[in-house]
Amino acid sequence: MTAKKELRVSAIQHGTVIDHIPANKLFKVISILKLDRCKNLITFGTNLGSNRFGKKAIVKVADKFFDEKDLNKIALVAPEARFNVIKDYDVVEKREVELPNEIVGIAKCFNPKCITNTEAMATKFSLVVSKEIALKCHYCEKITTKEHLVIL
Repeated sequence: MTAKKELRVSAIQHGTVIDHIPANKLFKVISILKLDRCKNLITFGTNLGSNRFGKKAIVKVADKFFDEKDLNKIALVAPEARFNVIKDYDVVEKREVELPNEIVGIAKCFNPKCITNTEAMATKFSLVVSKEIALKCHYCEKITTKEHLVIL
């Protein structure tokens, strides 16, 4: 007996699918990519079953193709995410996200005395360690680690 696969989120003709998002990070991904301001058709699902993660989320954005720089921003919150470029209902490209060397305006500096926490200005970090995530603040030079990471 063969198991039937059920399509839980409808297919898109052209666009981008972001898969393997941790279920509890879905809305952070939406915020980072500014999808709350996007006029395209967006379909998302959360708490979908995943053999790899237990529960995952997925986002499908019709007729929108992100550049690598934008998609890599989500690596801070969803390092296991994969994105697929869809054309004529077929996956024509698959990629993993990678942490960029420079992170601007996404994360908060953990140093309460940092100028970015007292003035209205964008944060700016350079990547020091990618696997465990360590970011060096451009302004105060303090290191923000994964344990102290706050996404704006």
